Amino acid sequence: MNTSQIAAQLFTVRNFTKTAEDFAQTMKKLKDIGYDAVQISAIGPIDYREVKQIADSLDIKICATHSPFQRMREDLANLIREHQMWGCDYIGLGSLPPEFRGSYENAVAFTEIINPIAKEVAKSGLKLVYHNHKFEFEKHNGKNLFEVFEDHTDPKELGFLIDTFWLQAGGASPTAFIEQYADRIEVVHLKDMQVIKDEAVMAEVGEGNMDWQSIIKACGDIRVQWYAVEQDVCRRDPFESLAISLAHIKKWCGE
Repeated sequence: MNTSQIAAQLFTVRNFTKTAEDFAQTMKKLKDIGYDAVQISAIGPIDYREVKQIADSLDIKICATHSPFQRMREDLANLIREHQMWGCDYIGLGSLPPEFRGSYENAVAFTEIINPIAKEVAKSGLKLVYHNHKFEFEKHNGKNLFEVFEDHTDPKELGFLIDTFWLQAGGASPTAFIEQYADRIEVVHLKDMQVIKDEAVMAEVGEGNMDWQSIIKACGDIRVQWYAVEQDVCRRDPFESLAISLAHIKKWCGE
């Protein structure tokens, strides 16, 4: 891992990206902190060309997104075109829609819908990636969602945008998961876990209990392309949280 591969996940600062003006100010703050890339997520209704102009003006790379499932189903050609214009290789689905949860049959039905979408994305030279939480580890018919994906989707077409915190919260070893699904993982969310009053809570990277040495080594071994720093819930100013995380990561990179 090197710092050129580190991005800020904009979901962390979602309350500061609702308008084009706020988005521009937020991107400038992130650049000043030291981020040269972002993942687009939960921003306001800002024209994609203006998003590109703002990012380019600050020399910030858009490395991945979280994009609405509805657009994947109903507006895929334009979604692909926007990502290509951004120079963004990864179209991310932030979560499994609720109607496909709760049973093995629902999970399989989801793969039947997502497979042709993933194939079309792959044909365009991009990749569709699925972002996890912890519910994916619930088992139905003896299999969790990732095992269903393994059985019913093509790793060349559907990747995993893994979240280290949620893997740990789901009872998985992030390192072992990375090794197991090495052929699907190119983007990783770095998110730490602390224990406060006997509860697992999200924390700045390097401020919690995650085994980062093992996780980062596993990511390097499989040649992860992007590491996006994310903290859904911050107990201080979210920009300060992103700065703290980046400072720890730079130390790990020897900077």
